[in-house]
Formats: sequence, C-alpha cells, structure tokens
Amino acid sequence: MATVTRENIGLLNDKITVKVSQEDYLPNFDKAVKQFSKSANIPGFRKGMVPAGMVKKMHGPALFADEVLKTVEKELTGYLQNEKLEIFAQPISMDKEAKNLDFNQPSEYAFDFEVGLKPAFEVSPLESGKTSLIKYKIKATEKEVDEEVSRLQLKGGKMNEPEVIDNEDNVLSITFEESDAQGNVVEGGIKKDNSLLLKFFSPAIQEQLKGKKKGDSIVFQLATSFDEERLGMILKDLGFDAQDKEAAQKYFKLTLTKLGLIEKRELNEEFFKEVYPNEEITTEAAFREKLKSEIEKYWDSESRNRLHNELFEVLVHETPMELPKEFLKRWLQTGSEKPKTAEEAEKEYPNFDHQLRWTLISDKLIRDNKLDVSFEELKESAKQKLLGYYGAGAALEGADWLDSYLDRLMQDEKFVDQTYREMVTQKLFDWAETKVDLKEEEITAEEFAKLPHKHHHHEHE
Repeated sequence: MATVTRENIGLLNDKITVKVSQEDYLPNFDKAVKQFSKSANIPGFRKGMVPAGMVKKMHGPALFADEVLKTVEKELTGYLQNEKLEIFAQPISMDKEAKNLDFNQPSEYAFDFEVGLKPAFEVSPLESGKTSLIKYKIKATEKEVDEEVSRLQLKGGKMNEPEVIDNEDNVLSITFEESDAQGNVVEGGIKKDNSLLLKFFSPAIQEQLKGKKKGDSIVFQLATSFDEERLGMILKDLGFDAQDKEAAQKYFKLTLTKLGLIEKRELNEEFFKEVYPNEEITTEAAFREKLKSEIEKYWDSESRNRLHNELFEVLVHETPMELPKEFLKRWLQTGSEKPKTAEEAEKEYPNFDHQLRWTLISDKLIRDNKLDVSFEELKESAKQKLLGYYGAGAALEGADWLDSYLDRLMQDEKFVDQTYREMVTQKLFDWAETKVDLKEEEITAEEFAKLPHKHHHHEHE
C-alpha cells in the first residue's frame, strides 16, 4: 500500500514523502503494456498482434516510469485534498536526480516533495481604532476656474493670421534649421517644423521676435532660449534626449512660416451650450460653477485613489503575517515558464512578496465579509460604462443592439475577469474605508500635488 508522510522542515514549510510499492503501480503497468500492444505499429507485426514481451523490450522503461509517476501524483493530490492543506502554488520535487526505475526489478520507491503552507493571520489594521488616515477635500480656486475658462475659450476660438508678432499668445509656425552662431545652416543638419506660442520662449527671445513677420528669421541657442521644462520638450522633438546637455548648446536658425492668433470665444449661451450640450447653462456664473464642480470631481477621484493607495500600503505592511520565504524563493526559480537563477529569484522576491500578501489579505477580506460581485452587478456596470461611452445615455436605453453587444461582452472571459477584479477591488476599498478613522482635511490642488507618497517598503523578516 502506498504511504504518505509529512514532516516540518522550516517555517510554514513541510516535506511530504510518497512511498509506492509494486502492488500500487504494477497492475497499471501491465494494463498500459496491453493497451500499447493493441495500438502499436511495429514493422513485421500485424496491428494489435504485437507480443507484450516485444512492447516491454522497446517501450518498457518509458511506460514503467510513466505509471510509477502517475501513481505518485495521484497519491500526493489525494493527500493534499484529504488533509485540506492550504498550500502555495504546487509542491516542488526535492529529488535531485532521476530515480533508477527498472521494470525488471520493481520495488518500493520513495519520492520527496516540499510544500509552502499559507499562514493563518488576522487583518489587524482594520480592527477598530487601529488605523487613522486623512481624506483630502480639494477646493477649486478662482485662478483654476479662470484658467479652465480661458483654455475652453481658446479651444473653441477661431484662428486669425496677424501681420506681425505682437502678443504673447501668438502662435508661431516655425522651421528649425541647425546652424552656427552666425546663422549659416549646417550641411545635412537637423531640420524640423514646429509650432509654439510666443510665451514659451525666454523673455529675451520674445523681445527679439516681436515685430517680426512671416518669412523673417532669427538665430538662437537652445539652452538660453527656453526654461528647463520646455527645453526638454524641444530637445526631444528635435530627436535628442531631454537631458542632452551638449545638444542644448547647439544653435538653430528659426524661420517664421506662419503667424496665428486665436480669437477667444465670447462667454455667451451659444458657447456654454457647446461645452455642456446636456445642461441648461445661461449665465457666466452658472458656467463657472459647473466648471468648478467638474474640477472638484476630478480632484475627488484623485483623492480617493490616494486614500486607497494608502489603505493598500497599510494593509500590506501592517498586517502581521509569516511567509515561507525560502520556499517561495525556490518556487520562484522553478515555478514559472522558464527557470530562473537564485539571483533572479532573490531580486524579484520583494515585489512578489508584496503582491502575495495583498492577494492573501484581499482574498480573506472578500471571503469573510462576502464582498463578492455578482454577474448581475457586473453586467449593470458594463452597461453603465457603455452608456457613458456612447454619451447619449437615456436615448440608448432599451436599444436592441446594446443588449446584444452586452451579451457578447459578457462572454469575453478577459473582459469579465478584468471588470470583476476592478469591481471587487473597488468594493473592498469602499468597505475598508468604513473600518478606519477618516479625518477630512481641506487643501488646495497645489498642496495636494506636493504630498509625499507613503511607500514604506520595509523588509518583512
């Protein structure tokens, strides 16, 4: 009779030994030989009439090894199920070299496997009073609303072509040609068209460009003509690296090919209707109010994302949990498509550890608090996404194509899987939010952008 024994060899790390004797695998070996002789094509023998001895001679070793290993696998799987062992991934074979399996001398064989056991743990950061976090409320400033109004007026405005450059909002269509400091164009040098606003140049260059018209040129050096951020963008556009200090010293001859100035749209009902077709906005005050709420809605979702990231970090780093680190590193080496070296596994481990903790914690929270997402909820969410995507919303309700499109989507495993994961994660965070102390704090967008990110990646020992 086959026996399976187990002993502990490390933290959450057990060795499982499966012993099989001849009565466990021989009957199957004989059956396999019979099966094979029925279907084997061996020259000189009629199909189905190949003697067993002949099959054994030719294919015995392979068939024998196959049956022994099948028996071992069956025993191991049965044992794991009966004992209800919660293990990570699959057992790893500990046998370093192949066993000498000889069908002429069948005997008892022992195979060793190691397994990593999942830890029992409590999600302590969510116990009452354990964790307090800040939920930031971001108010839109007048200045932000002004900028947005102005951006929309420009976006909807019409382009005029003035004679000369006289306004910092002038749009300059220009050709850059690589040259020397005197403006002699370099043979085979860089030549590139671009369009920039006058105000993107440094004040000195702006002065130099004022009063120029279509067809005029100036010579300038990149490094001294733009602020750092713009310089990086211009360098990239010309085919250099944004940080290329040497390229920044180059001179270019800049020729104006076209001049433009956008005439800003008037703030009137027609314009408001264009920006918000589904709203009844008639006054500038109402328009500004709407923009303000849109800006704040955006910041609201950014603030939630931040809160959820913090929750994630707290849960992953502050839930006390032991993991069979050494086993998992060995598993990283053998468990994936292509084997990895010990160094590679060591390097990947911290990231893997992080993900693994999150998987264990989120699975437990979803299970213990029944936070699952039903197929119906999934479908409803997909529907809302589609309605939002196609805009008209109510007009599409009940459209036949919508339902058949939805049905098709819901058969796409990848889509369903991804949507499920997004929704269940969202549900999990919404639920976890209610388990921590949240203090609301009002700040500006500028202050919010400057907040440090909490990633305390301390190593788990």
